[in-house]
Amino acid sequence: MPTSSNESVIEQFRANGGKVGGPFEGGNLLLLTTTGAESGTARTTPLGYVRHGEALLVVGSGPGAPNRPDWYGDLLAHPVVRVELGTETFQALAVPAEGARREELLEHAVRTAPGGGDPQARTARSLPVVVLEPAEPDGWEGPREVRTLADKIMEVHTWLRGQLRQVAAQADAHFAALAAHEGPGEPPAPDLGLQIRQRCLAFCQALRFHHVSEDAHVLPTMVRHHPDLAETFVRLTEEHQKVARIQDELVTLMAGVSIADPKRFRIELGAMTRELSAHLDFEEETIVPLLAEVAWPPAPPAPPARPAGAGREHEE
Repeated sequence: MPTSSNESVIEQFRANGGKVGGPFEGGNLLLLTTTGAESGTARTTPLGYVRHGEALLVVGSGPGAPNRPDWYGDLLAHPVVRVELGTETFQALAVPAEGARREELLEHAVRTAPGGGDPQARTARSLPVVVLEPAEPDGWEGPREVRTLADKIMEVHTWLRGQLRQVAAQADAHFAALAAHEGPGEPPAPDLGLQIRQRCLAFCQALRFHHVSEDAHVLPTMVRHHPDLAETFVRLTEEHQKVARIQDELVTLMAGVSIADPKRFRIELGAMTRELSAHLDFEEETIVPLLAEVAWPPAPPAPPARPAGAGREHEE
């Protein structure tokens, strides 16, 4: 839960377009909303940040506390976070830096935010340095305008396909970097394992949420309106269970990327990607055309009708 001081800063931030007083006055401040690793509830934390090119960096200094901050544990469990920056709010993928890249980014953060000293010098633990990337993969383009439930599903599918491409591209970059640094005396290759893990986890969690929503709301409604497609809906439900298994296997595969055999890894990732893509294709062939006339977002429910004669006792 946010402390009372955090709550005061959050209120000031939102009331004044990102500007606050007190110890944060004049500094670079953002609000990071994470999903509790155990509770599953939203937690908002004010954090100082620095820019590194197009990216935003936050450091889990604490400041100087013996344990890593709660928000860091949250984003390891749920990589997609919400960022409030000034008057702007957007989703981001939280990716902790590793190895030499962490050292480079921490040095940049210390150099760019003078006056605070070196936060690493105030604690024995290794301070997390987290890069907040855009949640959408490079080249992502959803529907220009989401008016129907079909549009919304296609938007989600487009995002999921983009994430799959990013996972494969980052895995290729990881193996290429390792191959380029195999000689004796060469500097260690950049480790992209955690970055790949975070993107894979974001993909799997988004897909799981998408399927739970379909199973709980979309499919039961469609069965009532399209009983002739009952077999199709049964197959979709069965595919959701199969995809859940593939997701678990994908997470396990990504967890071992740092020590994986590149050839075997690519074969397994390719097989999982084909199965997941085939499932999205089947949904688009069977479900999406039926939802083209369903408005999105759904209209709010109409207020209850006022009983006849209600309020007349006040009309005299």
